[in-house]
This record gives sequence, structure tokens and C-alpha cells, in this order.
Amino acid sequence: MNDPGTAGPSLVDRLFGAGPSRRSLLGAVGLGAAGLALGSRAAAAAPAAHEPLPRWWVPADDVPHARTWMSWPSRRSVWGRRLGGVQEDIALIARTVARFEPVVLCAPDAGTAADARARCGPGVTVTDAIPTDDLWMRDTAPVFRRDGYGALDAVGLNFNGWGNKQTHADDAEVARGIAGRNRLRFGTADFVGEPGAIETDGDGTVMATESSLVNKNRNRGWSRAEVEEAVLHVYGADKMIWVPGIKGQDITDDHIDVTSRFVRPGVVMVQLPPADRNDAWARDARQQFDILSRATDARGRRLQVLRVDGPDTVRSRDSAFVDSYLNFHLVNGAVITAQFGDRVKDAAARQALAAAFPGREVVQLDVDRLMAGGGGIHCSTMHEPLP
Repeated sequence: MNDPGTAGPSLVDRLFGAGPSRRSLLGAVGLGAAGLALGSRAAAAAPAAHEPLPRWWVPADDVPHARTWMSWPSRRSVWGRRLGGVQEDIALIARTVARFEPVVLCAPDAGTAADARARCGPGVTVTDAIPTDDLWMRDTAPVFRRDGYGALDAVGLNFNGWGNKQTHADDAEVARGIAGRNRLRFGTADFVGEPGAIETDGDGTVMATESSLVNKNRNRGWSRAEVEEAVLHVYGADKMIWVPGIKGQDITDDHIDVTSRFVRPGVVMVQLPPADRNDAWARDARQQFDILSRATDARGRRLQVLRVDGPDTVRSRDSAFVDSYLNFHLVNGAVITAQFGDRVKDAAARQALAAAFPGREVVQLDVDRLMAGGGGIHCSTMHEPLP
């Protein structure tokens, strides 16, 4: 890490201007190599020497997309006898998203890529040029950012298998691989985390659970203030809203995108459990609702909190099952979300999402096999904004 107090200004500080953090934003080597790869595109986007360099920020999920990135699950060592069903669910999501925008699905090798093509159909682009270990692209892909001139770059959050709970050597390189394929300037954040752990409104405010980021399995020895400073610097945001979350109960340490999502600046949506549930996840959801109902954003707006009720019943009996309507993926013209066979609550969730995102078609999918693996549709996808 570069410490401005002892090592002089970092490469990033010299390029982008010194930020508020005592830690540098990007890895100098990664940024330099990617900058060279940009060639004339980087030169064309650069301002005159006397102009201030623009600030980068992470757009919200609802901006127009160039494509969605996904990954093909192939390892029985991860999924066991459930692999076939999970592959069916990923293929269904990929085909559905491809109705609305391009999909690029990464596979570990040529053999699995051929299998993925057969299962997903011609509407999905499959590549084995970016090898992967598993399907959770929301956590392994880079964070895409934009500057005031419209240029994109990509930042990796140093994926470490959700706090070294699993070994993901290929997944750790996915962010760099995606940036390289798109010839985007790439760098690595100085903190460890996953993009699925951080929600942004694209207007200066982010939110996350403390359990997933202020955690020794990602950022040992860091205070909450230090993590917050680093996250804000990467995301180009001004305010971070924290909720406590739950450590050690699932592999992610409670990513916020299962329970609470930004709809637009000043508006969030929170899923609440049935009244008779009082397990750790139910208490966590109610706590998130309470905290966000009292919170203000970077512009000083009191957040409007939209409530969605979780299903009363689900088809799965798996203890790891994620019964979240809010783990949805926004695509160009649609919202792709789950349904659980609870006719009343499924319909209510559909109506709530249609009202929250007017003009978008709401598509509900049965992806129970995927959600029994501890994640959902948002977890398995990553949007790339239009350049």
C-alpha cells in the first residue's frame, strides 16, 4: 500500500488527483499496464493539461447496458449432484436476459463452453477465454465506472473466495480478464470485497453490511472508518450507509443485495419476512428496514423505503435457500426476478417491482436450484454499462 505520508504521491494520485484516503485507490502496476493497452482511446479521452481530471463514479444498475456477464457452473466439487439443476437455472437466466441485451457467459475450458452453448442456445455468447471456477459473476467481475467524459474503466475488488472460505484461483482473475477483453483501463482496489456486497444509487450514496466488509476474513485490522473511506474512494461516492448484517451464517457474510436495493436516488426497497418468522435473517431484514427508514443520503434526502413482503411458503426445503425477490437483475427494458410458487406473494412482488421500475417488463423465473445454493439472479450476473 502507498502511504502518502512516507512514500510520496501514488501513481493514482498523480493521475487522478489525491483522494481522501490514506490508502491508494488502484494498484499502480495494473493501472499502468491497462493504460498502455488503451492506446489512442485513452489519449482521446484525456483533458487538456490545464483542465481538472474528471471524477470517476460507479453508475447505478438501471443505466443502459452494453451487456450482461455470466459464468457457467461446471465443478461437481462445488455443486455435487445438484450441478445439473443449477446449470439449467443458469441457462434459463442467460436465455431470458438475452431477450433484452447481449449476454457473454464465461466457461472454464473448451469442453464446458461447448456444453454451455448447447444449453443456452445461439442467443448467448459463450467464451472460454476468461476461465472461471463458479457462477457468481456479481462477486468476481469488476466494478465498472464512468468519468465526466463518458469513459469507462474497471476496478477489481480482490475477490478472495468470500474471506477464503473457498479456493477460487480462476475467479480471482475474472475482473482483470473482463477488463482486458474490453480493453478498459483496469486497477485493483486497496480493500477486499465483492461488488455484490455494495449497493450504489449512482448519485453519491452507497450501502453495505458491516459483516461482509468490516471483517477480518477480508480486511483484517481495518476499522469501519478505513473500509468506508476506501469504498467511497473507489465508488466515487460521498456517503456510506451501514447496516450490521450477520457474520458467518452464509458464505457471503450477508450481502446486502439479497435484502435491500436502491431503486433510484433517494428510494430503496427492502424485503421483510412473514410476521411469524424470528430467525437471524428475519431479524436482520427488520433491522435493515428500520435503519434505512431513518437514513439520509449524500444529498440530504430522507430515504423513502418501499416494502416488499417475502413469500410465506417456498418449494425448496434446503436450509441455504434464498427466498429473495430483491435479488433481481435490471436489464434494458426489464426486471428479471424470482418466483417461489406462493401465488399471492409472487404477484405482489411483481406488482411492486413494476411500480418501482415503470416501463420495464417484470419477468419472474423459477430458479429454485440456484437459490438453494445461497444466491440468486443478481448474484449470478454483472451488468456492463454502455460505453
